[in-house]
Amino acid sequence: MEDSAKKNTPGFFSGVKAEFGKITWPDKKTTFKQSVAVVLISVVLGVIIAVLDFGAQNGVNFLTGL
Repeated sequence: MEDSAKKNTPGFFSGVKAEFGKITWPDKKTTFKQSVAVVLISVVLGVIIAVLDFGAQNGVNFLTGL
């Protein structure tokens, strides 16, 4: 079993090298745009979650104060 794994190792790495060569990396402008989009969406979702949390907290406090 171990011998067959040693024989396949060079083939595996040459396959990885061939696949790595097929990768198309985005340019600087696209990377910047996508990074800004991720940050903005994260901030907006964070604000939405904070508002929902604040509302739920006040709702529970109101109900327990009755």
